[in-house]
Amino acid sequence: MADYRFVTRWRLAAPREAIFQALGEPAEWPAWWPGLESAERLAHGDDTGLGRRYRYRWRSALGYRLHFMVCVTRVHLPSLIEARASGDLEGLGRWTLQEVEGITEVTHLWRVRTTPRWMNLIAPLARPLFARSHHALMQRGARGLADHLAAPLIGSVEIHG
Repeated sequence: MADYRFVTRWRLAAPREAIFQALGEPAEWPAWWPGLESAERLAHGDDTGLGRRYRYRWRSALGYRLHFMVCVTRVHLPSLIEARASGDLEGLGRWTLQEVEGITEVTHLWRVRTTPRWMNLIAPLARPLFARSHHALMQRGARGLADHLAAPLIGSVEIHG
């Protein structure tokens, strides 16, 4: 299996609570996140979202699709959502949110390994392409969320990966 670690940072001129609410409802993401073909809620979890389970189908900028499920394992309102992924990608995803003077910084950690045989076979050569595809997908997510919230996107940057 090939391991990946991506850290993405978005800065939006929007209240942390509004961003947290949008990120806490992945079943709604396909309406504003290009590349996400479907996000189906499989389990509701508790009132904070802990225990929620979702099945995702993503289409990359390169045209390949990834299918995986996530289960929300940690929630701290309104600053943290963490989940475990399984399927074509296995590992950890974490959203952290901090607001200072009306600007919310959203950091996404995505530490996963690929499971499809074809991806693992070509990973030594295709790793830079997979990373660029991830970065493009995250950039589309930043713009989509900003549009969804009618909030200016101040910046989006890949910190690592």
